[in-house]
Amino acid sequence: MWLVDIDEERAKSTAREIVNYGGRAAAHVCDVTQQRSVRDLFRRLASENPLHILVNSAGVSHIGKLESTSEAEFDRIFQVNVKGTYNCMHAVIDAMKTSGGVILNMASIAATAGLADRFAYSMSKGAVLSMTLSVARDYLAHKIRCNCISPARVHTAFVDGYLKRNYPGREQEMFRTLSQSQPIGRMGKPEEVAALALFLCSDEAAFITGTDYPIDGGFFNLHG
Repeated sequence: MWLVDIDEERAKSTAREIVNYGGRAAAHVCDVTQQRSVRDLFRRLASENPLHILVNSAGVSHIGKLESTSEAEFDRIFQVNVKGTYNCMHAVIDAMKTSGGVILNMASIAATAGLADRFAYSMSKGAVLSMTLSVARDYLAHKIRCNCISPARVHTAFVDGYLKRNYPGREQEMFRTLSQSQPIGRMGKPEEVAALALFLCSDEAAFITGTDYPIDGGFFNLHG
């Protein structure tokens, strides 16, 4: 497994954790917004071993409505979430055309739901969903599967940081409020998203392509 991240130390830490659990992993530094850097790194990796699976999970978030989203903020979200996903898919597609492969993109329920104060983020994840469907359709004949996952709120370091910045002293109270706002009564766990990703990249999912998989605690069907 190759881990590609702009944060070298975090990538190395994750690689060490995987190795400690008996897996194989190596970390590589790359800015997914820079197409040449992505292309050069992926070519080098492909020369070592064939690229059969790509998981696009690099992304940044943003809180704000249309009127409170600056051009710089909009561009930043687009560059990482949309162009970054495009750059990585673009870098592997030729290699995968020869032997097939799996592409899995991380979208969000924000792609299809009207979430408050998520204008730019929703835009970017809507683009990820659309790119997923397009790639799945265009490369069926090459035995390339392409799907995406759309999580609802997942308890990550981003959530903790958001609560600390915006609700100092009320973090636990607001954490409970955010958790209970989801029909299932809690936030998702990173390992639950990872388990779905593992399935979609496995041979057990060989008949699945062009699909957006919500993992949302009942948000769409049970909300409200």
